[in-house]
Amino acid sequence: MIIGLIILAIVLLLAMYVVVVYNRLVRFKNRIENAWAQIDVQLKRRWDLIPNLVETVKGYASHERETLEAVIEARNVATAASGPQESAASENMLSGALRQLFALSESYPDLKANENFSQLQEELTATESRIAFARQHYNDQVLKFNTAIETFPAVLLAGMLNFTEREYFEVEGEARGNVSVEF
Repeated sequence: MIIGLIILAIVLLLAMYVVVVYNRLVRFKNRIENAWAQIDVQLKRRWDLIPNLVETVKGYASHERETLEAVIEARNVATAASGPQESAASENMLSGALRQLFALSESYPDLKANENFSQLQEELTATESRIAFARQHYNDQVLKFNTAIETFPAVLLAGMLNFTEREYFEVEGEARGNVSVEF
């Protein structure tokens, strides 16, 4: 009878441990999904600003058709992306296209002085800052989750409970550099 109670107590403790680990991992997973939703909101805000920016530039630099089409194509690719890795790649492409568009303003003083263009450029810059903040928050949550599923003793349960490592949302090095524009 005592051995049965001891076995029952051990089974109950193991079951409680599994429940605690599972709940902890679910909380981390939900935080990651919430952080991704925040990135998604900022990316959509950015995508919504781009057509207005392109239309403003068209009036001043209509013969820069390739640059404008590159921005529109990059936006379309970005809106169709899913998941952190695909989104990061498409956002890097979009950032490069936008840098080329902003570089055009240096060659068109009237465009650079246009109030609408300046406002859109400021809004995009503010949105870029929000994206960077949201990306950092998301990556912090991914780090916590990945660490939780890789550390002992949770690593013993994570695989059985279908918790797998999450991807970071990272900006490629080339998306951060300066753009060269030739006329």
